[in-house]
Amino acid sequence: MTFEKPDSDWTKKGNTLSDKSARKEFGLTQEEIIEAIKADKLQYRQNNVFGNPYLRLLRNEVEALVNDKYGSNYLKKKQLKKELAQTKRDLKKLKTQINSLEKRKAELQASLDEYE
Repeated sequence: MTFEKPDSDWTKKGNTLSDKSARKEFGLTQEEIIEAIKADKLQYRQNNVFGNPYLRLLRNEVEALVNDKYGSNYLKKKQLKKELAQTKRDLKKLKTQINSLEKRKAELQASLDEYE
């Protein structure tokens, strides 16, 4: 038999996020977060990093709040947009690397031709 602490959601990696991360990742406003806390839709813990206070929230509760507020497709659409943007960045970086490698290849070929 295993004993699980009631606070285990607060201690597992990835289960919590800051209010700032919730605003950035899910598009919530600080006011929406505060209203949800007051309506008992979100649990929170107050934390400090280098003297700067922030709210720690449970990720699954934030996701449920967003699903209730904006619909179930909102998170999926946001995730797909984020992945598309990352893919575009990766492609741009790879194209730059290809151009650089093609230039270096030409330089090496020219150097090699000098020795023949």
